[in-house]
Amino acid sequence: MRLSALLDTDALGLRLLSGEDELDRTVRGVMTTDLRDPSRYLTGGELVLTGLAWRHGPADSEPFVRLLSTAGVAALAAGNAGIGTIPQDLVDACARHRLPLFSVDEQVAFATITEYVVRQVSGERAGDLAAVVDRHRRLMSVGAGGGGPEAVLDLLGTDLDLRAWVLSSTGREIAGAGQPLPAPVRAELAGAQQAASRTGRPAPYRTAAQSGRVYSLFPVRTGADPGADVRATVLSDWFLAVEADAGEWPAERLELLRGVTLLIGVERERRDASRAVRRRLATEVFELVRGGAAPSEIGARLRAAAPVLLPGGGAPPQWQIVVARVDWADAGAEAPPGPVARALLEELLADPAEPGAEAADRVAVAVAEDRAMALVPLEPAGRGSPGSPAGADGSAGSPGSPGSAGSAGAPNSLASPGAAGSRGSAKRAPGHAPAAPASGDSGNPPDGEPVALRADLLLAAVRGPLARGLAEDGRLTIGVSAAVDSPEGLRGALEEARHARRVAAARPGRVCVAGHDELASHVLLLPFVPDDVRRAFTARLLDPLRAYDRRHRAELIPTLEAFLECDGSWTRCASRLHLHVNTLRYRIGRIEQLTGRDLARLEDKLDFFLALRMS
Repeated sequence: MRLSALLDTDALGLRLLSGEDELDRTVRGVMTTDLRDPSRYLTGGELVLTGLAWRHGPADSEPFVRLLSTAGVAALAAGNAGIGTIPQDLVDACARHRLPLFSVDEQVAFATITEYVVRQVSGERAGDLAAVVDRHRRLMSVGAGGGGPEAVLDLLGTDLDLRAWVLSSTGREIAGAGQPLPAPVRAELAGAQQAASRTGRPAPYRTAAQSGRVYSLFPVRTGADPGADVRATVLSDWFLAVEADAGEWPAERLELLRGVTLLIGVERERRDASRAVRRRLATEVFELVRGGAAPSEIGARLRAAAPVLLPGGGAPPQWQIVVARVDWADAGAEAPPGPVARALLEELLADPAEPGAEAADRVAVAVAEDRAMALVPLEPAGRGSPGSPAGADGSAGSPGSPGSAGSAGAPNSLASPGAAGSRGSAKRAPGHAPAAPASGDSGNPPDGEPVALRADLLLAAVRGPLARGLAEDGRLTIGVSAAVDSPEGLRGALEEARHARRVAAARPGRVCVAGHDELASHVLLLPFVPDDVRRAFTARLLDPLRAYDRRHRAELIPTLEAFLECDGSWTRCASRLHLHVNTLRYRIGRIEQLTGRDLARLEDKLDFFLALRMS
């Protein structure tokens, strides 16, 4: 379609500010951005929509317009909401580069223009595909009543014979048509999507999964997605995974799939907007807790939050708190850690075994001090809330099912019986199925007993995909509290989660999670020991043993670990290591000789124990 046709469409609210002689240009696509340099995402012929967030002064207009002109875009359309009029320096820069410039009426959303251009461009390129896009548009425009993303993907299957899924950054299925993807494949695709996004290469990204099938990955962009730093969204983005090799597709089909991601982006924006109430509730609760408010006041806020997070009434829930922080080696203002961690927690704490965007609606996350703090309600296991993954047939969450603890190497259930602070109690996290039970145990907690989030399962579920998004310059640390059932316990739970996150931060790795059960006194103190002191302490005790092991292919370090774990029992340690007791005594004697320590002394045992924990 041509620019003149856009200008003649009153519903789009466009007003020409410059470039009257260039209105015969052809529009081949549309992009919304507030990047200072969006050129790597441009292929030419786009109508670029911007809210001018990139402009901090008159000097910014010239380089921005020059980049657009060099990339061959068709025109620039700027929104004037909140600024009154389009700056004259932008008008002048567009005139110099012969780039048509439109102003967008503040009553018209960018999504309206995007939807119109996608529909028209697809229609002009291929009439048969236009019918598909139009049906997608109509289904998405009526929201859940029209089928949402699932209906869009169903049309891709019926009209174009394409199997596709909308997945989250953790590999959770947001929507899909037909057979679900196995959980290991979803996790693998999520990691591939994040790794490719970090490179800045244009989509689609093609990847061959371990299953041997080729998938093409299309990012789902929203109006809030473009930013100066891809790290601001890569850890929480949705993406469209299509079981096909897009490298063999004609341009018309590629444009259609990009249009579909824009339509799915409308659903993502709707879900993000709906989180405003939950974010406000979390902010109010945590401000009261951190400010030392009376338990009665905190309790009133919790009673207001419960029906929002767990619709349907029932017994008052118990609560857990999860604290997370994302750190970048060279983070700037474009990727602030707080909002990044908040968006990540909102997705990460969704039920990995339950498809659908609504699975992320049962947590409330606030931001404070560059950290995200999640308020997680734990519903009674026997309540049978809507959307709970364990259906009448009990299939969801069972060992071996996609997303369950029995699916090896993939996101699994994040909760299991016996994970709460009180011994023998069984807590249930929102929508989470229990982990695979031990032999002879049904794994189902008694009615009314929730199942709490477990740090080890949380780590196993997200470490693989998120580590690729964090790459070499990012780090995610998470702390998980015990479950509490009263407002009085919430302050302690917050401190517990914060301390657990510090423990996680003291560990190596891109993604680290610690739980309340790891906060023994010695572990709690380790994160506060300076790094150089820790390195010197462990080197003095363990380096002689490591050197001896390397030279003689001995096993002094494993022997020391086993000896301490067996509380210094010669018989139990020898049995565990399948050694004769005399051999064990020889190894312990060699350890004492090399280090000058005596493993019969409690002080020396404790030093070795701490050195092993810090190494």
